[in-house]
Amino acid sequence: MKSIQLDALRMAYLEDGEGPLVVMLHGFPDRPETWSHQVPALVAQGYRVVRPYLRGYPPTQIPQDGYYDKATLVSDIAQFIQAISPGQPCYLVGQDWGAIIGYALLAAHPELVRRAVLMAVPHPGEVAKSILNPRHVHRSFHWWFFQLPNLPEQALAKDNMHFIDYLWQYWTVEGFEDQAHIQSVKELLAQPGALTATLAYYRAMFDASKAAPALAGLRALMDRQIAVPTLALCGAQDMRAELMHDQASYFTGTYVFQLIDNAGHFLHREQPEPVTQAIVKWLGQESGRQI
Repeated sequence: MKSIQLDALRMAYLEDGEGPLVVMLHGFPDRPETWSHQVPALVAQGYRVVRPYLRGYPPTQIPQDGYYDKATLVSDIAQFIQAISPGQPCYLVGQDWGAIIGYALLAAHPELVRRAVLMAVPHPGEVAKSILNPRHVHRSFHWWFFQLPNLPEQALAKDNMHFIDYLWQYWTVEGFEDQAHIQSVKELLAQPGALTATLAYYRAMFDASKAAPALAGLRALMDRQIAVPTLALCGAQDMRAELMHDQASYFTGTYVFQLIDNAGHFLHREQPEPVTQAIVKWLGQESGRQI
């Protein structure tokens, strides 16, 4: 466990191995240890693997009255990469919110990333197209529920955070069990201020007043097409997969989409071996080559 001071945030992170840098970004409800199946293989391949705790996820700082809009999250990770790898681009792997941040980071700061693997979440352009589709509204019911004040925190905290169990069960294939990891996620989110901070990501999605005014320029860059070679992975049993097939128009660089069989939203934990193999293969390829 290490930490580093960014402009307005002290960010904690886990670090393993030596060599070219791989930054792995977690989602919600999750924590950096979610990549535990992938780290040993990447270290064995000669990579330095760094897994930050995103803004609001202890022991990373929970800013008092801070911003949690996407541009702020992207700014955090851009600063983080520049601080731990000055002058050298990294490889980026992200799932869920890690992927949401990833798309925007690749568009705004292509100089920071050599190649990327983004999982389980479509490009924001595809998300915008699906926002009125009843199937996808149902799939992402938590987006709307989390807009309410106070009630989501109460629901998430009730009965040993059974809501977290429900989300993992809803988003993974039938029969998948990961209780020790899920319990560790609950323990992180139970720390003072963490629930409200992590829900603030969702509350900032639809409320422009929650966006950092100083980052308007970054926000414009986040809408650019992506030149960084990117592999998108999605569980074959995740409804989001149907939105990720036709994303090539958002990329000027190589874009490859791959389904992972017998997996849902948390594919890197449901099917760790094929996901790890896909990551290692993609990161090891020369720029522009297809799988």
